[in-house]
Amino acid sequence: MKIIGRNDEQNELKSCLKSFKPEFVVIYGRRRIGKTFLIRNFFDQRFSFYTSGVNNKSNSVQLKNFNNALNEYGFENKEPIKDWFEAFSLLKELLEKKDVYREPLYNKRIVFLDELPWMDAKRSDFKSALDLFWNTYASTKEDLILIVCGSATSWIMKNMVKDEGGFYNRITRKIHLLPFSLNECLLYSKYLNLNYNEKQVIDCYMVFGGVPYYWELINNELSLAQNIDNLCFKENGQLHEEYQALFKSLFSAKGKHKDIIEALMKKNAGMQRKELAGIPSIGDGKSLTEALEELLECGFIRAYDNYRSSKNGKFYQVIDHFVLFAKTFLLNPSFNTWLSFINTPKFYSWSGHAFEIVCLNNIEAIKKSLGISGVMTKEYSWRSKESTPAAQIDLLIHRKDMVINLCEIKYSSGQYVITKEYEENLRNKIEAFVNEMKPKEQLVLTFISFNGLKKNSYSNIVLKEIEGEQLFE
Repeated sequence: MKIIGRNDEQNELKSCLKSFKPEFVVIYGRRRIGKTFLIRNFFDQRFSFYTSGVNNKSNSVQLKNFNNALNEYGFENKEPIKDWFEAFSLLKELLEKKDVYREPLYNKRIVFLDELPWMDAKRSDFKSALDLFWNTYASTKEDLILIVCGSATSWIMKNMVKDEGGFYNRITRKIHLLPFSLNECLLYSKYLNLNYNEKQVIDCYMVFGGVPYYWELINNELSLAQNIDNLCFKENGQLHEEYQALFKSLFSAKGKHKDIIEALMKKNAGMQRKELAGIPSIGDGKSLTEALEELLECGFIRAYDNYRSSKNGKFYQVIDHFVLFAKTFLLNPSFNTWLSFINTPKFYSWSGHAFEIVCLNNIEAIKKSLGISGVMTKEYSWRSKESTPAAQIDLLIHRKDMVINLCEIKYSSGQYVITKEYEENLRNKIEAFVNEMKPKEQLVLTFISFNGLKKNSYSNIVLKEIEGEQLFE
């Protein structure tokens, strides 16, 4: 199958093939993001050895599965494997066979161990054996590429990415697979024959985010609303239980990830660590630190500074679209169908926040539209501490060229109309920002909406405008 997007990741894998040293590659990311798909299809499903862990099975089952894979790749072993040290010893023998498969262009032997965390069953010597396999054998072979992958982010982060033990400084490349951008979703929708225009892609993105698997489930004979009902709201829908499955598959059962997400969902703008630590079910300490890091790595949340107030601690905000959608609607017993909800006041309230998150998740496209792709920037939010009524700016792009884009983000079905009252609100925001922050930079009020602004006597306050199609840059 064709790989859509993933250009940086494909270039990284190409570099592995061209490398003159052994490569140990860890690829990680949230559930359903396409990690296995990328590796299988980049290498055309042709490996020197490939196997996958088996979910929630014993160590003996994992070893039996590994042995079956050895047999499939031409190494006949009829005796049960007693432990992982023996398993990797047999793998070495397979890789040393003269007829072992090699990638034809660069003559590489490629080993792919998928769903690695599942192999590390209870009372297993898996990690020690893998460590020994790499340190005493694989790391000495210039023509060997070892690729490991897994959705259980807690395990991957602790034992691979941030390991300070046996795998410390052993990993040669880390590929963090993120959700598709809007433009990648547009390309993917065309590949799936969905016939969506840019507006429909954004509406779909606000529910499913850039998770390829969710988009694969969409039936192109139904409307988006019908698909949402069928996939999410029906009890047998393929995504009806997805919210619960996400946390079970990615994180340790002892983690506080779900409690953190549900706490952050109560405030659209997010919360600071000290606020989270004060919640009894969450608490402070190492467990909170690890959970926040893992949620960040999976792309469920973002961490951002309030402009010039970083000393007070970062804010954490939920930015995963499906998590936002599921927690708002699927877990709310008052909603049992999407079709009856769309185009209601509550729908537009949710849409406004969801569209803001779309923009935050596609900040590079916004920068390109502003013509500042090559300019160093930092992105912030800002909350006034003094103004009455309260003033806030959800996206502030602080540029190295001494300009600050104050971004106002609005979702509407048609052109957005700036009224006299709204213009006064915008002027009050800018005035409050100037009075409190006393910026030396040029301020540019930037308006982001899908259908653009309707020109009138009040719209001149906007100096730069970005419309929906430009988010696909």
